Amino acid sequence: MKKITLLLLIAVSLFGCKSKKDIPDVSGIDVNIPIERFDISFFSIDTNDISNSLQKVQEKHPDFYTDFMQNILGVSGADTSQSTLLVTKEFLRGYLPIYDSLQPQYQKTDWLQKELKKAFQFVKYYYPQYKTGKAILFLGPFDAPGVATTNAGIAIGLQQYAGQNFSVYQSPMGQELFPSYISRRFAPEFITANCMKAVAEELFPDQSGGKPLIEQMIEKGKLWYLLDKFLPSTPDSIKTGYTGRQLNWCSENEGLIWSYLVKNEDLNSLSPAVIQAYIGEAPFTQGFSQELSPGNIGQWIGWQIIKKYVSKNPEMKPEEIMRTEAKKILDEAKYKPK
Repeated sequence: MKKITLLLLIAVSLFGCKSKKDIPDVSGIDVNIPIERFDISFFSIDTNDISNSLQKVQEKHPDFYTDFMQNILGVSGADTSQSTLLVTKEFLRGYLPIYDSLQPQYQKTDWLQKELKKAFQFVKYYYPQYKTGKAILFLGPFDAPGVATTNAGIAIGLQQYAGQNFSVYQSPMGQELFPSYISRRFAPEFITANCMKAVAEELFPDQSGGKPLIEQMIEKGKLWYLLDKFLPSTPDSIKTGYTGRQLNWCSENEGLIWSYLVKNEDLNSLSPAVIQAYIGEAPFTQGFSQELSPGNIGQWIGWQIIKKYVSKNPEMKPEEIMRTEAKKILDEAKYKPK
């Protein structure tokens, strides 16, 4: 019995090593991602003395204060401006219950710092010149971004990470803003992946606009290819936002999906309506199963085309893949799934 157990342990160990053979060792890469709690400072403002309180917040968070006030609250940020004082007071009044409900969940952020450090170690492995900064946690209006890159680092809007069952997301107003197929991704486990998407887009700004459908699919697919490099151990469901069932359906029906696109669509279409049907947020993709197909299926196909191209060019570095023209990738990948 002991021998069998030992053999099983050896087998598991070998399988684990094999599955990670393509993951580089980044443990020696020095990365520091301090967590800055702008949310705590802002919601500690004394509403009876907003002007002086804002000045203190600005002194404590000089790198992010102006970004938050101007780009998120939409005011100048000047602590004596009437519009700044009024908007700040109304925002605090309206969002203090949200802040209070989120604090127990984000009281400790060691787990997030650990995840971000590991992810940025991979970023630095592939792009040594990339300058990391801090992770700034803030709480903004619900339509404010969940992640944004700033000069100081990366800003994370906790209003979009309260958990998919959060009461506001389930309310009529919340559903109007973010239907369930979107808000189910508003959970803490998506934070790091969304941060890496922002980093990937910072490194390689989206240039797919105006291109034919198939080229846009491939350009979008490049983003998930790069996420694989930055988050090699993260489940595809977190990186893509698809459910496990949707991912399984895509894998099982890859040939059918591609065949449908080739037969029923002009892959070189420039029609915004056609492009939106395959690359864009939606509960499912028209023409496929409403229960099992994901929206944005074009990006998934583009990702598979990238994988096929990479398998034929294993010597190419991610930088080269990302800069290769979509048409060249399509022509040389010879993508024909069964």
